Amino acid sequence: MNAFAFAWPWFGLLLPLPFLLPWLLARLWPRNTDSAAAAQPQVESQRITLLHPQLEALESAYQVRRPGPDFASGLSRLLLYLLWVALVLALMRPQWLVPHTEVSTPGYDLMLAVDASHSMDALDFSDRGQQLNRMQVVKGVMGRFIDERAGDRIGLIIFGTEAFVLSPLTIDRYAVRQLLDGVVPGIAGGSTALGDAIALGVKKLRQRPEGSRVMLLIADGDNTAGSFQPLEAAGLARLAGIRIYVIGVGSKQARIPILHQGKIEYWDDLTMDEETLQQIADITGGAYFRATNRLALEEISERVGELEKTESETRRVFLPEPLYRWPLGVALLALLLLGLFPEGRRRGLRRASNA
Repeated sequence: MNAFAFAWPWFGLLLPLPFLLPWLLARLWPRNTDSAAAAQPQVESQRITLLHPQLEALESAYQVRRPGPDFASGLSRLLLYLLWVALVLALMRPQWLVPHTEVSTPGYDLMLAVDASHSMDALDFSDRGQQLNRMQVVKGVMGRFIDERAGDRIGLIIFGTEAFVLSPLTIDRYAVRQLLDGVVPGIAGGSTALGDAIALGVKKLRQRPEGSRVMLLIADGDNTAGSFQPLEAAGLARLAGIRIYVIGVGSKQARIPILHQGKIEYWDDLTMDEETLQQIADITGGAYFRATNRLALEEISERVGELEKTESETRRVFLPEPLYRWPLGVALLALLLLGLFPEGRRRGLRRASNA
């Protein structure tokens, strides 16, 4: 059933302003009647008597009829009130609420937590003789995974020095894929808040029905920032019934090349803490995989497929259809009609000023 409502109803307080303004002006700035009365005797004393041989004829010649009500000024005042009311109604943003039913298909709730720290610029992968950084590998692996998850609700978290929700859980896989393709190393800071990313994912997933809460954690290093320790956050995930599947990216080389400030340097602190990543997966009942393993994607899909899907949910929302153009059109029409009675508008203003 359709409904009518105002988005900004508090603007309706402006409707009585044209009627209250003259009263307020009279109270704040009253006319000085005492000075006018004091000046009256002086004017009377200076009055000059007009002498005329035929005074009655002169009086009849200049006698005029008392003016009656002015139709033009009354109509102009009515149009001004109509103009004000129509503008206020347009400010109140009238809208027609059209019901819309949103149905989401049964599926899993998958939250992707992707490491976007500066270490993801490390060049320890190669494909057909071409060096690839870790972020390129993650985009390739997770991009294919997203394309295959038809019907699932997928969200995206990126983390570096801090963790951010880049996309809430949605069935729009194309949008999530586009957001993931736009992530660059260092966009979330140079450090790695691994524990904060897990805690943020737990906060978002625990709002979903139980049975299919899954988090895919993609990381390449140790926890070097944030408020939560990784194992502490993993304990929270286990209490919330969330399984974490961890994908480790990176090699075990002693010195790893990395693109830093436009040139390739070799760093010795880019190794991956696989032990901690494995413990996170074990605590939550998930599994740990290496991104270099071609079968990792298929294994993760099979593990997720063993879980119970969440029942479809139906939500009814109201989509607003704006109607401000109608009162705005009435205001424009009143403004055009006011232009047809300029003399009446001036008379009305003079009467209001002399009131």
